[in-house]
Amino acid sequence: MTPAAIALIVIAAALCILVLTLIPTFLTIKRTAASVGELAEMVRSELKPTLHELTGVLAELKTVGSGVAEYNDDVRRFMSELGQAGTNLHTINRTVGVVTNVLNTTSVWATGAKTAGKYVFERYLKKQGGM
Repeated sequence: MTPAAIALIVIAAALCILVLTLIPTFLTIKRTAASVGELAEMVRSELKPTLHELTGVLAELKTVGSGVAEYNDDVRRFMSELGQAGTNLHTINRTVGVVTNVLNTTSVWATGAKTAGKYVFERYLKKQGGM
């Protein structure tokens, strides 16, 4: 055999091996393309209703958001007034504490004055000889 014939046999064998390895690859590519097509169809069929529902939800959220925005000033005003009421309650609490302290001090002074008055009155009566 000539070298050219041997080269042709090697080339033919290489082409046969190449074809035998490419056939499973082409079949896998065909199955992958079919699977991707099914996936695309499923996504298209499921995505349309989902997008439609999402559009409705967004419309509802806009409505709710605008409703909340309408009452934002009222809530802010309420919170401000609530803070002011807390400040007033704190002031009243301090005032009650001061008044309680004054009343306790006055009570002690009144008791002391009453006792001193009795003592002075008894001393006066003793000096006058009435007791």
